[in-house]
Order: sequence, then structure tokens, then C-alpha cells
Amino acid sequence: METILNGSRRLTPIVAALSVSLALPAWADDLPALGEDSSPWQVDVTYENHTVRRENAGLAKFRNTMQAEFDKKAGDGWAVHGILRGSWDGVYRMNSDEYGKKAGGAITTQSTTPGGLVNSPWGAGPVTYSLVNGVFGLVNNEFVDAYGANNPNDGLRILGDRWHKTNGGVAFAVPVRPCDVDKRGCRDFGGYGDKSLSELEAPEFNERLDFIRELYARKTFNLGDGKNLFVKVGKQQVVWGRTDLFRVLDVINPVDFSRNNIYDELSDIRIPMWIAQVEYRMGASDTMQDRNLQFVWNFDKFRPNNLGQCGTPNVILDAGCFFRGMANLWDNGGTVANFANVAPGTLLATNFGPGQIGLNEVHLPSWNLKNTQFGVKYEGVTQGGLSFSLNALTYRSQLPSLHGGKRATNSFTGEYRNAWPYLISFDMHYPRVNLLGGSMDFQVPDANAAVRVEAAFTDGEEFSNTAKPELYSKNRVFRAVIGVDRPTFIPFISETSTTLISGQLFYQHIFDHEWRRSSLGPVGMPDWENNFIGTLLIRASLKNGTVSPQVIFAHDFKARATAMAPQVEWNITNDLKLTVGANYKIASGRDRWEFDDCRSCNPFAPFTAPNGDGDPMTAYSRGLSGMEPLGRFRAGPIGAAFKEDDFYIKLNYKF
Repeated sequence: METILNGSRRLTPIVAALSVSLALPAWADDLPALGEDSSPWQVDVTYENHTVRRENAGLAKFRNTMQAEFDKKAGDGWAVHGILRGSWDGVYRMNSDEYGKKAGGAITTQSTTPGGLVNSPWGAGPVTYSLVNGVFGLVNNEFVDAYGANNPNDGLRILGDRWHKTNGGVAFAVPVRPCDVDKRGCRDFGGYGDKSLSELEAPEFNERLDFIRELYARKTFNLGDGKNLFVKVGKQQVVWGRTDLFRVLDVINPVDFSRNNIYDELSDIRIPMWIAQVEYRMGASDTMQDRNLQFVWNFDKFRPNNLGQCGTPNVILDAGCFFRGMANLWDNGGTVANFANVAPGTLLATNFGPGQIGLNEVHLPSWNLKNTQFGVKYEGVTQGGLSFSLNALTYRSQLPSLHGGKRATNSFTGEYRNAWPYLISFDMHYPRVNLLGGSMDFQVPDANAAVRVEAAFTDGEEFSNTAKPELYSKNRVFRAVIGVDRPTFIPFISETSTTLISGQLFYQHIFDHEWRRSSLGPVGMPDWENNFIGTLLIRASLKNGTVSPQVIFAHDFKARATAMAPQVEWNITNDLKLTVGANYKIASGRDRWEFDDCRSCNPFAPFTAPNGDGDPMTAYSRGLSGMEPLGRFRAGPIGAAFKEDDFYIKLNYKF
């Protein structure tokens, strides 16, 4: 009975939201008029079920979503627009062995010896590091007993096991159950990372009121001489970009990658923010068909991208698992596979106590005027039909940066010890970034094609860098994309309608990129200095537009990873739509993903520096490499998910 009651309490906000959504059309006549000259409320309600089956995992999504969109013309020229969305994902109950209360289990930790790979019980590696005397030593029962009490070998997975094997690299345990079931490693990384089962099931119902997708008021003020002032204030998405899948200029709103990785429409996964937007619409001039100057002030409390909580189906780059595993190491201690470099060909699993390595504090920017974000955009259309924009934005990075070299503690006495440079203990930060960029659209009539171009230069982004004592560096970045859209008659697809072919090529360059070959491998920045990602969309329209087959390809050239997503959308009636599709990944560059893991960074003689090293007490990386933790940045979002092939069905009904 208690279980039933607890479940009912969890479902209460969802049931209430669904009831409100269903009732809105009936209530429309009773809603406030908002002025004598206002119009009737316009309300549309849709329901969607999205079910996904994943290779090697089983059911990966059973998400039911209700969305209500409403518009109202109020008095004095004002208008109100809103979108409410609530969802409930049953996967955490229906596949609890993979994603819910029963996820994970007991694990072992790997050591590498000349005789082969050896696994020892989690928490009982053959070597223990103690800050009592600052050296490694053999495992002792005191450590094992203390460790087992705080960090039991249950509800765990090995970091990265969703997409690679340990194979002599570093690895450690990651708790994967919801945070009300298992609190180990739970942190608020910025709206994710510490969620309970009910919060994972119904993610929109939280303290940030995410069920309000949009709620803003807008009005146009006539200034005369063909000039207007347009004002829009409220919770909204501000779209600067013209691209799909990956973003260049479109960075005002953060993105919720936990919903469906990079494969949902950006309009569905942008996280709306409370924003004030003002546009000075200047109209035409002697040389321009149209001109517009836009000011954007994001006055909401800072919010980063949602990268997904470990233990949930969509954890882009497996980053949420890395963060949770590192937080667990800091809080409770743990065993790191293949860490102690005892002798040539011998790397032993090593036990660390709490406060020695891992992720300590998360520095989320508090709300104040200094931490708000401001942008300005000038856009125009030339007499020749070229649309362009010039953009500037100052904002907080939506991706975290880990700052290394923090203080460590004695696991038994709690005593602080000053950290050496390169120590693998971190705080998480979100640095300030400044962006300058622009875009343009134009037609190429002879090719019957439309061309889209975007470019952005940023200053202040931070990247992992094992050549720096603090294990990160601040770099300038240039990103650009060119896209070509062409409707084309392809007779074997359709003789009556065109097929859309849309290609995009993304480019990223990191200035002052640092990379060098050390004695054991590469050292520096795992992110590629120059990288290209290409996408191709082919979409047809059949049966008088009721059937739309499409396929999307995305290829990461440096990671050598490819995704292919075929899909068929069938409009059964004007109100009922069925979509069937899949998502497949291929990776041929896995040998390129390994990178310096900083086992050889710390001056922990005699084990961490390579056996026979002439200066073992000097802190710097010798380049001993593995897949964790930095290989994820080389694999990219496609490569790090190459074992997550999905088949899905979506049913959408409009009331």
C-alpha cells in the first residue's frame, strides 16, 4: 500500500498537468479577457508517445508528453503567447534493471600485469595511497573496512562501459541509481545530477518551472516613418542560428541533451529562459530592403546545458557519468583501475580515500546583474536579396570546465595537504565567454539552391589540457558552418514533388592549441585543433504530402564516427501522426580516441611516474594514455554513443 501511495504522490503533478492541458480548450471561454479589445483565446493541445528500444539495453524511453499552446490578443496592442509541456517517462519503472532502482550491481577493478589482466573486488585494489605519509602502500584491512561502509559494491557500473572497454586504462565505479535511492556522487551540476526517481520521470516539474516552455507578452510600437519598436518579454527561446544538430550562433538558450541527445529538433530541446527582447525595426533604406537592430537581455538565473544524469538513457559524451563518478571518489573514496605504475607492464588498481582525488565543488554562478547575459544583433536584407546578421553576445559557458590542482585531505584524519600541480582533484566552473559572429543567407538561382553561412569567434572558453599544471587552458575558438538546401526532382522517389536535399559542413578551430608527443604518448588538449562535422538530410513528400520519408547522416571526420537516422512520418489524419525511425552509429576511429589520462602527472613516487623515471618527484605528464577520462572529447557525441543504436515509434495526436 505504501508503494502505491508513494507512486500516486509522484504522479500527482503529472496528472494535474495533463488534466489542465485537456481542459484548456473547454476553459478558453472562461479565461480572462485581458482588455476590452482583446480576441478569443486560441488553444491547441497535443499528446505524444515516444517509445525507444535500444541495442543491449532494451526499453530506453516510454515518454508520454502533453503540450498546450495558447495565444491571446490582449488590450492596447499587446498579445500573449504560451506553451505548457509536461511529460512522464515510464522507462525508469518498466526497465528498472537498466535505468531505475535496480540498475547497476557489483563490479571488479582491473590491474594489468605481465601475465595479463587481473580483476580485484571493488574497494580492495592491491595498492592504497595514504596521505598520512604521502606514499603508496599495500592494501590494509583498515582501509577496506572503512571504504566498504561508505561506498558499498552495489548499484555501480564501470565508468565508460556503455561505449568502451577498460583495456589497461583508468576506470572507476559510477553509481547509477536515482539520487533518492543512492545519493553517492549526486551533485547539482546546473539542473541535473541530483534528481530523484520522480524528478527523472517528470523532468519538467521542478523549481525552475520547466513545464512553462514559453510564456511571454509582445507588442509593436509604431514610431512613424516606417519604423517600429518590437518588445517581447517573458520565458522564451531566442533563435540566432540557421543550423540543425550543431550550433554556432544559436547559444543564447542552453540545450537539454538528456531528452534525446542531439537528435531532437532544437526547438524541442532548447531550455527557455526569462528574457527581455527589444527590436528597433528601421525598415528600408536606399541600399537595404530591411534593417533591424535587436537587443537581448537574458536576466534569468544561469542555466547550463543538461548533459544527462548518470543512470539515465541519454548522457551525452557519457559526461554525466564521469562527473558523478568523480564526485563519488571525492566524497567516499574509491578504487581506480590500473593507476599505480609499479614496473614495466605492471599497472595496479589503487585505492584512494575521500578528499584525495575526484570532483569537489560545483561553482554555479549565482543570480546577480553581473551574471546575466546580454546580446545585440544587427540584421538586414540588401537590395540584391542577401540576408545577413552581425552578432555579439557575452554569456556564461553552457559547458563546464574542470579546474585541477585542488587541495587533498587525509582520508583518516581529515587533515588538509597542499595540492601539487597536476593533482587529479577538481572544482567545476562555468567561465564567462564573449562571442562575435555573423550569418548570411542567399539564393543561387542557377543551381536552384539556398545557401546558409554562419561564423562565430569566441574568447574565454576553457578546455582540458594535461600540459598545464591546473589541467585546463583558456582558448579562443572559431566556428563556422555552410549549409546548402536544394529541392530536387528525383523520379524514382517521386514524379510529382521535389525531394529536399540539405547538406551542412561544420568547422571548429581552437587557437593556441597545445599538443605534444611525450615519452609515453600525447600530452595537452584532447580536443582536436581542427575538426569538421558534415550532415546530410534527404527528405521526400509522398501521397499528397501525407507520407514523408527522410534520412539524416552525420559524420565526425576526426573521430571517424558516423550516425545514420532513417525515419518515415505518416499523417494518418489531420490530427493523428505516426513516426517510425531508427538511429545507427558506426565508428572506425576508436584507436584514435585514447589520450593522456594523467596517471603520470602526480609526483607520487615510486608508482605514478613511470618505472625508472629520472625525476619522479617533478609533476608533469609523461603521457600514459587510456580511453578515460579525456577520450570522450575525441570521440565526440557520435563516437561516445556508437553502441546506442535505437529503434523508435512516435505517435502524435492533436486535440
